[in-house]
Amino acid sequence: MGRGDGSARRVSPDDADDTGAGILHVDMDAFYASVEVLDDPSLSGKPVIVGGVEGRGVVSSASYEARRYGVRSAMSMPQALRLCPTATVVAPHFPRYLEMSARVMDVFHEITPLVEPLSIDEAFLDVRGARRLWGPPGGIARMLRTRVRERTGLTCSVGAAATKHVAKIASTMSKPDGLLIVAEAATADFLAPLSVRAMWGVGPKSADALEARGIRTIRDLRETPLAVLERTLGTTSADRIRQLAHGRDARDVEPERLEKSVGHEETFQVDIADDVILRGELRRLADRVGARLRSAGWETVTVSIKVRFADFTTVTRTQTLAEPTSVGQRIGAAALELFGALPRPLPVRLVGVRAERLRPAGSAGPALWDDDEEWRQVEGALDDAAARFGSGAVTRAAFLGPKRDVGGVTHHPPPRRNPS
Repeated sequence: MGRGDGSARRVSPDDADDTGAGILHVDMDAFYASVEVLDDPSLSGKPVIVGGVEGRGVVSSASYEARRYGVRSAMSMPQALRLCPTATVVAPHFPRYLEMSARVMDVFHEITPLVEPLSIDEAFLDVRGARRLWGPPGGIARMLRTRVRERTGLTCSVGAAATKHVAKIASTMSKPDGLLIVAEAATADFLAPLSVRAMWGVGPKSADALEARGIRTIRDLRETPLAVLERTLGTTSADRIRQLAHGRDARDVEPERLEKSVGHEETFQVDIADDVILRGELRRLADRVGARLRSAGWETVTVSIKVRFADFTTVTRTQTLAEPTSVGQRIGAAALELFGALPRPLPVRLVGVRAERLRPAGSAGPALWDDDEEWRQVEGALDDAAARFGSGAVTRAAFLGPKRDVGGVTHHPPPRRNPS
Protein backbone atom coordinates (compact mmCIF):
# COMPACT_ATOMS: atom_id res chain seq x y z
CA MET A 1 0.00 0.00 0.00
CA GLY A 2 2.97 2.34 0.26
CA ARG A 3 3.53 4.91 2.98
CA GLY A 4 0.87 7.41 1.95
CA ASP A 5 3.40 9.51 0.05
CA GLY A 6 2.72 8.18 -3.44
CA SER A 7 5.89 6.06 -3.50
CA ALA A 8 3.93 2.89 -4.39
CA ARG A 9 1.42 4.57 -6.70
CA ARG A 10 -0.38 2.17 -9.02
CA VAL A 11 -2.65 3.24 -11.89
CA SER A 12 -4.53 1.58 -14.74
CA PRO A 13 -3.79 1.97 -18.46
CA ASP A 14 -6.36 3.70 -20.65
CA ASP A 15 -7.56 0.36 -22.07
CA ALA A 16 -8.00 -1.36 -18.68
CA ASP A 17 -10.89 -3.79 -18.37
CA ASP A 18 -13.66 -2.09 -16.34
CA THR A 19 -16.28 -4.82 -16.60
CA GLY A 20 -18.47 -4.75 -13.50
CA ALA A 21 -16.47 -1.90 -11.88
CA GLY A 22 -19.48 0.35 -11.35
CA ILE A 23 -18.64 1.62 -7.85
CA LEU A 24 -16.25 4.56 -7.67
CA HIS A 25 -14.44 5.86 -4.61
CA VAL A 26 -13.19 9.40 -5.17
CA ASP A 27 -10.67 10.88 -2.74
CA MET A 28 -9.24 14.38 -3.08
CA ASP A 29 -5.44 14.48 -2.91
CA ALA A 30 -4.03 16.06 0.29
CA PHE A 31 -7.17 18.19 0.23
CA TYR A 32 -6.46 20.93 2.79
CA ALA A 33 -2.85 21.32 1.66
CA SER A 34 -3.90 21.33 -2.00
CA VAL A 35 -6.42 24.12 -1.40
CA GLU A 36 -3.73 26.17 0.33
CA VAL A 37 -1.38 25.67 -2.63
CA LEU A 38 -4.20 26.58 -5.03
CA ASP A 39 -4.73 29.85 -3.15
CA ASP A 40 -0.99 30.56 -2.86
CA PRO A 41 0.81 29.19 -5.95
CA SER A 42 4.19 30.15 -4.44
CA LEU A 43 3.78 27.01 -2.27
CA SER A 44 3.62 24.71 -5.30
CA GLY A 45 6.21 21.94 -5.23
CA LYS A 46 7.21 22.71 -1.65
CA PRO A 47 6.57 20.72 1.54
CA VAL A 48 3.44 22.25 3.08
CA ILE A 49 1.91 21.36 6.44
CA VAL A 50 -1.57 22.53 7.42
CA GLY A 51 -2.32 22.64 11.13
CA GLY A 52 -1.97 24.42 14.44
CA VAL A 53 1.16 26.52 14.43
CA GLU A 54 1.79 26.75 18.18
CA GLY A 55 3.15 24.41 20.83
CA ARG A 56 1.05 21.26 20.73
CA GLY A 57 -0.58 21.90 17.38
CA VAL A 58 -1.20 18.87 15.20
CA VAL A 59 -1.03 18.22 11.47
CA SER A 60 -4.38 18.42 9.69
CA SER A 61 -2.95 17.77 6.23
CA ALA A 62 0.40 17.63 4.48
CA SER A 63 1.40 17.95 0.86
CA TYR A 64 3.00 14.93 -0.79
CA GLU A 65 6.34 16.73 -0.71
CA ALA A 66 6.05 16.82 3.11
CA ARG A 67 4.76 13.25 3.33
CA ARG A 68 7.95 12.01 1.72
CA TYR A 69 9.73 13.12 4.88
CA GLY A 70 7.34 11.01 6.98
CA VAL A 71 4.87 13.77 7.93
CA ARG A 72 1.37 12.41 8.54
CA SER A 73 -2.04 13.73 9.57
CA ALA A 74 -2.64 13.82 13.35
CA MET A 75 1.11 13.97 14.00
CA SER A 76 2.23 16.60 16.48
CA MET A 77 3.57 19.73 14.83
CA PRO A 78 6.93 19.61 16.66
CA GLN A 79 7.48 16.05 15.42
CA ALA A 80 6.45 17.00 11.88
CA LEU A 81 8.92 19.90 11.84
CA ARG A 82 11.70 17.70 13.15
CA LEU A 83 11.08 15.37 10.20
CA CYS A 84 10.70 18.20 7.69
CA PRO A 85 12.30 21.39 9.03
CA THR A 86 12.00 23.18 5.67
CA ALA A 87 8.21 22.83 5.55
CA THR A 88 5.92 25.83 5.29
CA VAL A 89 3.27 25.66 8.03
CA VAL A 90 -0.13 27.14 7.16
CA ALA A 91 -3.04 27.62 9.58
CA PRO A 92 -6.18 25.87 8.30
CA HIS A 93 -9.03 27.80 6.65
CA PHE A 94 -12.06 25.57 7.11
CA PRO A 95 -14.67 27.85 5.46
CA ARG A 96 -12.56 27.73 2.30
CA TYR A 97 -12.30 23.93 2.47
CA LEU A 98 -16.08 23.64 2.86
CA GLU A 99 -16.55 25.91 -0.16
CA MET A 100 -14.26 23.78 -2.32
CA SER A 101 -15.83 20.56 -1.02
CA ALA A 102 -19.27 21.78 -2.12
CA ARG A 103 -17.93 22.46 -5.61
CA VAL A 104 -16.43 18.99 -5.81
CA MET A 105 -19.65 17.34 -4.62
CA ASP A 106 -21.59 19.32 -7.25
CA VAL A 107 -19.44 17.67 -9.92
CA PHE A 108 -20.23 14.24 -8.50
CA HIS A 109 -23.97 14.93 -8.55
CA GLU A 110 -23.80 16.01 -12.19
CA ILE A 111 -22.77 12.47 -13.04
CA THR A 112 -25.07 10.44 -10.79
CA PRO A 113 -27.56 11.09 -7.99
CA LEU A 114 -26.12 8.06 -6.17
CA VAL A 115 -23.41 9.87 -4.22
CA GLU A 116 -22.48 8.90 -0.65
CA PRO A 117 -20.18 11.47 0.99
CA LEU A 118 -17.83 9.95 3.55
CA SER A 119 -16.17 13.18 4.60
CA ILE A 120 -15.39 16.66 3.33
CA ASP A 121 -13.03 15.27 0.67
CA GLU A 122 -14.19 11.78 -0.34
CA ALA A 123 -17.31 10.00 -1.57
CA PHE A 124 -18.63 6.83 -3.16
CA LEU A 125 -20.49 7.01 -6.46
CA ASP A 126 -22.64 4.26 -7.99
CA VAL A 127 -22.36 4.76 -11.76
CA ARG A 128 -23.87 1.46 -12.87
CA GLY A 129 -27.05 3.21 -13.97
CA ALA A 130 -25.20 6.02 -15.72
CA ARG A 131 -23.65 3.88 -18.45
CA ARG A 132 -26.24 4.80 -21.09
CA LEU A 133 -25.68 8.51 -20.46
CA TRP A 134 -21.92 8.66 -19.85
CA GLY A 135 -20.43 5.36 -21.02
CA PRO A 136 -18.53 2.61 -19.15
CA PRO A 137 -17.18 3.07 -15.60
CA GLY A 138 -13.60 3.72 -16.68
CA GLY A 139 -14.69 6.50 -19.00
CA ILE A 140 -16.91 8.01 -16.32
CA ALA A 141 -14.03 7.99 -13.83
CA ARG A 142 -11.72 9.75 -16.30
CA MET A 143 -14.39 12.33 -17.12
CA LEU A 144 -15.00 12.95 -13.42
CA ARG A 145 -11.31 13.53 -12.72
CA THR A 146 -11.11 15.97 -15.62
CA ARG A 147 -14.17 17.89 -14.48
CA VAL A 148 -12.93 18.17 -10.91
CA ARG A 149 -9.61 19.57 -12.12
CA GLU A 150 -11.27 22.03 -14.53
CA ARG A 151 -13.89 23.25 -12.04
CA THR A 152 -11.69 23.47 -8.94
CA GLY A 153 -8.03 23.33 -9.95
CA LEU A 154 -7.61 20.33 -7.61
CA THR A 155 -6.74 16.71 -8.31
CA CYS A 156 -8.43 13.58 -7.07
CA SER A 157 -7.70 9.87 -7.07
CA VAL A 158 -10.33 7.32 -8.05
CA GLY A 159 -10.77 3.62 -7.45
CA ALA A 160 -13.30 1.75 -9.61
CA ALA A 161 -14.43 -1.72 -8.58
CA ALA A 162 -17.45 -3.94 -8.08
CA THR A 163 -17.70 -3.18 -4.35
CA LYS A 164 -17.19 -0.24 -2.03
CA HIS A 165 -14.44 -2.02 -0.13
CA VAL A 166 -12.28 -2.73 -3.17
CA ALA A 167 -12.97 0.70 -4.70
CA LYS A 168 -11.65 2.40 -1.55
CA ILE A 169 -8.52 0.25 -1.51
CA ALA A 170 -7.94 1.04 -5.19
CA SER A 171 -8.27 4.81 -4.74
CA THR A 172 -5.71 4.73 -1.93
CA MET A 173 -3.26 2.79 -4.09
CA SER A 174 -3.67 5.23 -7.00
CA LYS A 175 -2.71 8.33 -5.00
CA PRO A 176 -1.89 10.98 -5.90
CA ASP A 177 -3.84 12.01 -9.01
CA GLY A 178 -4.48 8.51 -10.31
CA LEU A 179 -7.14 6.03 -11.40
CA LEU A 180 -7.02 2.33 -10.59
CA ILE A 181 -9.68 0.03 -12.03
CA VAL A 182 -10.36 -3.47 -10.71
CA ALA A 183 -12.65 -5.49 -12.98
CA GLU A 184 -15.14 -7.63 -11.10
CA ALA A 185 -13.57 -10.88 -12.32
CA ALA A 186 -10.14 -9.74 -11.19
CA THR A 187 -11.16 -8.90 -7.63
CA ALA A 188 -9.82 -12.01 -5.90
CA ASP A 189 -6.44 -11.84 -7.65
CA PHE A 190 -6.16 -8.10 -6.92
CA LEU A 191 -6.77 -8.57 -3.20
CA ALA A 192 -4.71 -11.72 -2.57
CA PRO A 193 -1.16 -10.24 -2.28
CA LEU A 194 -2.18 -7.10 -0.39
CA SER A 195 -1.33 -6.60 3.28
CA VAL A 196 -4.15 -7.12 5.74
CA ARG A 197 -3.48 -3.49 6.71
CA ALA A 198 -4.83 -2.43 3.31
CA MET A 199 -8.32 -3.59 4.22
CA TRP A 200 -10.88 -0.91 5.02
CA GLY A 201 -11.92 -1.57 8.62
CA VAL A 202 -8.77 -3.37 9.79
CA GLY A 203 -7.17 -0.97 12.25
CA PRO A 204 -3.63 -1.10 13.65
CA LYS A 205 -4.56 -3.25 16.66
CA SER A 206 -6.41 -5.82 14.55
CA ALA A 207 -3.57 -5.85 12.02
CA ASP A 208 -1.02 -6.40 14.80
CA ALA A 209 -3.08 -9.30 16.18
CA LEU A 210 -3.36 -10.91 12.74
CA GLU A 211 0.32 -10.49 11.94
CA ALA A 212 1.26 -11.97 15.32
CA ARG A 213 -0.39 -15.17 14.08
CA GLY A 214 1.44 -15.04 10.75
CA ILE A 215 -1.57 -13.68 8.86
CA ARG A 216 0.08 -10.95 6.83
CA THR A 217 -1.70 -10.88 3.48
CA ILE A 218 -5.30 -11.10 2.39
CA ARG A 219 -4.46 -14.49 0.87
CA ASP A 220 -3.26 -15.64 4.31
CA LEU A 221 -6.48 -14.36 5.82
CA ARG A 222 -8.60 -16.35 3.36
CA GLU A 223 -6.70 -19.54 4.13
CA THR A 224 -6.95 -19.16 7.91
CA PRO A 225 -9.67 -21.25 9.62
CA LEU A 226 -12.61 -19.17 10.76
CA ALA A 227 -12.18 -20.38 14.34
CA VAL A 228 -8.68 -18.89 14.44
CA LEU A 229 -9.96 -15.57 13.10
CA GLU A 230 -12.75 -15.56 15.69
CA ARG A 231 -10.24 -16.02 18.51
CA THR A 232 -8.14 -13.20 17.08
CA LEU A 233 -10.79 -10.65 16.06
CA GLY A 234 -14.02 -11.73 17.72
CA THR A 235 -16.93 -13.53 16.06
CA THR A 236 -18.59 -10.57 14.34
CA SER A 237 -15.42 -8.95 13.04
CA ALA A 238 -13.95 -12.26 11.90
CA ASP A 239 -16.93 -13.06 9.69
CA ARG A 240 -17.03 -9.55 8.22
CA ILE A 241 -13.30 -9.43 7.47
CA ARG A 242 -13.39 -12.91 5.95
CA GLN A 243 -16.20 -11.87 3.59
CA LEU A 244 -14.27 -8.76 2.52
CA ALA A 245 -11.12 -10.84 1.96
CA HIS A 246 -13.05 -12.91 -0.56
CA GLY A 247 -14.25 -9.75 -2.33
CA ARG A 248 -17.80 -9.98 -1.00
CA ASP A 249 -19.30 -6.68 0.15
CA ALA A 250 -23.08 -6.25 -0.02
CA ARG A 251 -23.09 -2.59 1.09
CA ASP A 252 -24.83 -0.25 -1.34
CA VAL A 253 -23.95 3.38 -2.01
CA GLU A 254 -26.29 5.33 0.29
CA PRO A 255 -27.03 8.76 -1.21
CA GLU A 256 -28.93 9.92 1.89
CA ARG A 257 -26.13 9.00 4.25
CA LEU A 258 -25.74 11.60 7.00
CA GLU A 259 -22.52 12.38 8.77
CA LYS A 260 -22.64 10.37 11.97
CA SER A 261 -21.26 13.09 14.17
CA VAL A 262 -19.88 16.62 14.26
CA GLY A 263 -17.24 17.64 16.76
CA HIS A 264 -14.41 19.97 17.63
CA GLU A 265 -11.41 19.42 19.90
CA GLU A 266 -8.81 21.70 21.42
CA THR A 267 -5.29 20.74 22.44
CA PHE A 268 -3.86 23.26 24.88
CA GLN A 269 -0.41 24.76 24.57
CA VAL A 270 0.13 23.96 28.25
CA ASP A 271 -1.83 21.68 30.58
CA ILE A 272 -4.77 23.54 32.12
CA ALA A 273 -6.18 23.13 35.63
CA ASP A 274 -8.19 26.38 35.73
CA ASP A 275 -11.89 25.44 35.79
CA VAL A 276 -12.98 28.79 34.34
CA ILE A 277 -10.75 28.37 31.29
CA LEU A 278 -11.79 24.77 30.73
CA ARG A 279 -15.50 25.51 30.97
CA GLY A 280 -15.09 28.51 28.68
CA GLU A 281 -13.38 26.38 26.05
CA LEU A 282 -16.10 23.74 26.23
CA ARG A 283 -18.69 26.46 25.71
CA ARG A 284 -16.78 27.83 22.72
CA LEU A 285 -16.43 24.38 21.16
CA ALA A 286 -20.15 23.74 21.69
CA ASP A 287 -20.96 26.98 19.84
CA ARG A 288 -18.83 25.84 16.92
CA VAL A 289 -20.58 22.46 16.85
CA GLY A 290 -23.99 24.15 16.88
CA ALA A 291 -23.00 26.45 14.02
CA ARG A 292 -21.91 23.48 11.91
CA LEU A 293 -25.13 21.63 12.63
CA ARG A 294 -27.23 24.61 11.57
CA SER A 295 -25.25 25.22 8.40
CA ALA A 296 -25.76 21.58 7.36
CA GLY A 297 -29.42 21.38 8.39
CA TRP A 298 -28.88 18.82 11.15
CA GLU A 299 -29.85 18.38 14.78
CA THR A 300 -28.27 16.20 17.42
CA VAL A 301 -29.83 13.82 19.89
CA THR A 302 -26.66 13.07 21.86
CA VAL A 303 -23.83 15.27 23.15
CA SER A 304 -20.49 13.84 24.22
CA ILE A 305 -17.31 15.34 25.66
CA LYS A 306 -13.73 14.14 25.48
CA VAL A 307 -11.12 15.03 28.08
CA ARG A 308 -7.44 14.09 27.91
CA PHE A 309 -5.35 14.59 31.02
CA ALA A 310 -1.67 15.48 31.37
CA ASP A 311 -0.71 11.78 31.57
CA PHE A 312 -2.59 11.15 28.26
CA THR A 313 -5.41 9.29 30.00
CA THR A 314 -8.52 10.01 27.91
CA VAL A 315 -12.15 9.75 29.01
CA THR A 316 -15.45 10.40 27.27
CA ARG A 317 -18.91 11.04 28.67
CA THR A 318 -22.24 11.14 26.81
CA GLN A 319 -25.69 12.61 27.47
CA THR A 320 -28.91 12.05 25.52
CA LEU A 321 -30.98 15.21 25.15
CA ALA A 322 -34.69 15.47 25.85
CA GLU A 323 -35.23 17.03 22.39
CA PRO A 324 -33.03 17.18 19.27
CA THR A 325 -31.23 20.51 18.92
CA SER A 326 -28.75 22.53 16.90
CA VAL A 327 -28.53 25.30 19.50
CA GLY A 328 -24.99 25.80 20.77
CA GLN A 329 -26.27 27.04 24.14
CA ARG A 330 -28.12 23.76 24.73
CA ILE A 331 -25.17 21.66 23.53
CA GLY A 332 -22.85 23.66 25.78
CA ALA A 333 -25.11 23.19 28.79
CA ALA A 334 -25.01 19.42 28.30
CA ALA A 335 -21.24 19.46 27.82
CA LEU A 336 -20.72 21.50 30.99
CA GLU A 337 -22.99 19.21 33.00
CA LEU A 338 -20.97 16.20 31.86
CA PHE A 339 -17.72 17.99 32.61
CA GLY A 340 -18.89 19.06 36.06
CA ALA A 341 -19.53 15.45 37.05
CA LEU A 342 -16.13 14.27 35.85
CA PRO A 343 -13.33 13.65 38.38
CA ARG A 344 -10.22 15.59 37.34
CA PRO A 345 -7.14 14.24 39.13
CA LEU A 346 -4.70 16.02 36.81
CA PRO A 347 -4.52 19.14 34.63
CA VAL A 348 -6.16 18.82 31.23
CA ARG A 349 -4.32 18.56 27.92
CA LEU A 350 -7.30 18.37 25.52
CA VAL A 351 -11.05 18.91 25.56
CA GLY A 352 -13.61 18.14 22.88
CA VAL A 353 -17.34 18.42 22.26
CA ARG A 354 -19.18 16.19 19.80
CA ALA A 355 -22.77 15.99 18.54
CA GLU A 356 -23.84 12.44 17.73
CA ARG A 357 -26.92 10.58 16.43
CA LEU A 358 -27.64 13.32 13.90
CA ARG A 359 -30.96 13.74 12.13
CA PRO A 360 -32.37 16.26 9.64
CA ALA A 361 -33.48 19.47 11.36
CA GLY A 362 -37.19 19.47 12.15
CA SER A 363 -37.63 15.74 11.55
CA ALA A 364 -38.87 15.24 15.11
CA GLY A 365 -41.84 17.56 14.49
CA PRO A 366 -42.75 20.73 16.38
CA ALA A 367 -42.64 20.70 20.17
CA LEU A 368 -45.44 22.11 22.31
CA TRP A 369 -43.04 24.80 23.48
CA ASP A 370 -39.46 25.69 22.68
CA ASP A 371 -37.23 26.37 25.67
CA ASP A 372 -34.45 27.40 23.29
CA GLU A 373 -36.47 29.89 21.23
CA GLU A 374 -34.57 32.98 22.43
CA TRP A 375 -31.17 31.35 22.03
CA ARG A 376 -32.23 30.05 18.62
CA GLN A 377 -32.91 33.62 17.53
CA VAL A 378 -29.62 34.87 18.98
CA GLU A 379 -27.59 32.15 17.29
CA GLY A 380 -29.45 32.66 14.02
CA ALA A 381 -28.37 36.30 14.14
CA LEU A 382 -24.80 35.19 14.83
CA ASP A 383 -24.94 32.89 11.80
CA ASP A 384 -26.09 35.80 9.63
CA ALA A 385 -23.29 38.01 10.97
CA ALA A 386 -20.70 35.30 10.35
CA ALA A 387 -21.93 34.83 6.78
CA ARG A 388 -21.62 38.56 6.10
CA PHE A 389 -18.55 39.57 8.08
CA GLY A 390 -16.64 36.40 8.93
CA SER A 391 -16.75 33.85 11.74
CA GLY A 392 -15.02 36.09 14.29
CA ALA A 393 -17.18 39.18 13.75
CA VAL A 394 -19.47 38.54 16.72
CA THR A 395 -18.73 36.30 19.70
CA ARG A 396 -19.47 35.84 23.38
CA ALA A 397 -17.93 38.50 25.60
CA ALA A 398 -16.30 35.74 27.63
CA PHE A 399 -14.27 34.73 24.58
CA LEU A 400 -12.71 38.14 24.02
CA GLY A 401 -9.01 38.32 24.75
CA PRO A 402 -5.73 37.35 23.12
CA LYS A 403 -6.10 36.12 19.54
CA ARG A 404 -6.10 32.35 19.20
CA ASP A 405 -5.39 29.99 16.35
CA VAL A 406 -9.04 29.18 15.73
CA GLY A 407 -8.67 27.59 12.33
CA GLY A 408 -8.05 24.05 13.45
CA VAL A 409 -6.91 22.39 16.64
CA THR A 410 -6.82 25.51 18.75
CA HIS A 411 -4.58 26.80 21.49
CA HIS A 412 -5.27 28.81 24.60
CA PRO A 413 -2.93 31.21 26.35
CA PRO A 414 -1.22 29.85 29.49
CA PRO A 415 -3.47 29.59 32.55
CA ARG A 416 -3.83 32.56 34.83
CA ARG A 417 -1.61 32.64 37.89
CA ASN A 418 -2.47 34.04 41.27
CA PRO A 419 -0.44 37.15 42.11
CA SER A 420 2.41 36.44 44.50
